Amino acid sequence: MVGLEEPKLSYRDADGSECTFPFDRVRTQDLATACPWRTFRSYRGQPHYSGMYWSATMRAHVIYESRLELARLLLADFDRAVVTIVAQPCQLSARIDGRIRRHVPDLLLRDASGAATVVDVKPAGLLAEPTIARTLAWAGELIETRGWRFEVWSGCDGVLLTNVRFLAGYRRSWLFSEDLLNEVLAAVGDSDTIAAVERRLAPRQQARTVRPALLHLLWRGEVTADLHQVLGGTTTLRRPREWAA
Repeated sequence: MVGLEEPKLSYRDADGSECTFPFDRVRTQDLATACPWRTFRSYRGQPHYSGMYWSATMRAHVIYESRLELARLLLADFDRAVVTIVAQPCQLSARIDGRIRRHVPDLLLRDASGAATVVDVKPAGLLAEPTIARTLAWAGELIETRGWRFEVWSGCDGVLLTNVRFLAGYRRSWLFSEDLLNEVLAAVGDSDTIAAVERRLAPRQQARTVRPALLHLLWRGEVTADLHQVLGGTTTLRRPREWAA
């Protein structure tokens, strides 16, 4: 790989002003509140489906420019290790072979320790396209020099994504009583099925109340299940080790 010269990172501050620094001077916390680098685009005949997703992690809307980006965004919002999600967090630039190259990653994800993952979302069929391959190569090399993780994401198991998309419908915490959630959580035994918990609580709570609460607890990670299998009444629930008896 040809050496990168004069690498810089630009981002838009919370007030929309543009900030540019040498790449090695920028910290991930500087990008945590960045505005999207590109403005939201929507026009007749556009090839991608764009929109805004309300993120439970951020408690705010996060933009996406394709259905594939939305899928990765859903997985990030579901991931309990992720505490910050920033769409189009910055613009990278570097001189390569005498020419200035620029690239805007799709997502920045941070965990509680501040460790960062920069994500580029690209359909698998485009990864071998020379221009895209070259861009991902130099951008990835630059990002990894900072100790940040670089991820090129093209999709995942379809059942997993379907389950996470379904659980996202139960992500809004203010719709659930904490008393109900605590009661349902206390009723879950390790290796119980969803239907078994509903039966256990039937004298006091209706199934139509218990199941949404269980799905919200699954979203929050307070109970877990094999999401590579289709969710349903026979789904086996697991208690995280930190609170299992």
